[in-house]
Amino acid sequence: MIEVKTADELQAMRAAGLVVARTLAAVRAAAVPGVSTAELDELAEQTIRDAGAVPSFKGYHGFPASICASVNEQIVHGIPAKTQVLADGDLISVDCGAILDGWHGDSAVTLAIGKVADADLALSAATEAAMWAGIEAVSAGGRLTDISYAVQSAAERAAKDDGVDYGMIVEYGGHGIGRQMHMDPFLPNVGKPGKGPRLKAGMALAIEPMLTGGGGETRELDDGWTVVTADGSRAAHWEHTVAITEDGPWVLTAPEDA
Repeated sequence: MIEVKTADELQAMRAAGLVVARTLAAVRAAAVPGVSTAELDELAEQTIRDAGAVPSFKGYHGFPASICASVNEQIVHGIPAKTQVLADGDLISVDCGAILDGWHGDSAVTLAIGKVADADLALSAATEAAMWAGIEAVSAGGRLTDISYAVQSAAERAAKDDGVDYGMIVEYGGHGIGRQMHMDPFLPNVGKPGKGPRLKAGMALAIEPMLTGGGGETRELDDGWTVVTADGSRAAHWEHTVAITEDGPWVLTAPEDA
């Protein structure tokens, strides 16, 4: 069963989404060479709590922080640390969630630290473009894998344009979201269109592609959380929480002025 929200409930999710958007904006401004990912985590938690919300991630299945901070070859679920100090040329993916009045928002961005290699900027841009392609495919009456196909197709187009065989992470993907952070359905980032549940107005999904500059194989570090590329290539991760409406997709975690 996929949770269907009322218009008022989607407005409540938008409020949570704005907390996430403001938090990621604060982290983006603070993410410079010499800053540790632990400092970014402290800033994120304070921003979330100052808004009257609670971090979704902290304590979730034992996760110890308020954001996931995944640097360079880390794909997702990176644990912030005082010893992880950002350096010029790093690529960091920051995933953030907040709960406000019982409703969740979830979003991720990939940030360039200082002067970053053109290939890494292209990787991040390709991942973001795949996310937006997935969002544009959201339609009441459509099928879940219409989104998957749009994400995959955009990634493949970017790979062709950039002349890079980007790796798609297939074991992680998007998900339903609402009163819980992770809900049915699982949303693959690859697939043929026209499959899976039919989408209805009032549903909400987190759409989140992850691409690498190399292969799509992954491994999990001994901390039990951090997922890295098996070949050491760099990774990017972009995500938005999106509501399905009769008028099309509504990006609940978009910044207020977007």
